[in-house]
Amino acid sequence: MAVETLYRSTRDLETTFVDRKLADAHDQMLELAESLTEVLLKNVADLTEKQAEDAGIFMAKNRAIFAAAFKNNAGALAELGTTPSE
Repeated sequence: MAVETLYRSTRDLETTFVDRKLADAHDQMLELAESLTEVLLKNVADLTEKQAEDAGIFMAKNRAIFAAAFKNNAGALAELGTTPSE
């Protein structure tokens, strides 16, 4: 009988990982998405909670691209149309 260690994000109990680093990265992404969702809801008029959550998750999954864009490289956003966000 083989034993396999599984890791689970504290924010997403349904998803399991075989690598702790991946579970930690997923948890950090979800934490960022939650913070982004809160900011969007407070600052964008007429945005539904679902829209804010979807946008927050999208931005968190693609944070490296957004970070590059915010550092005077707006062209980095062109990558969003060509790469999967997961």
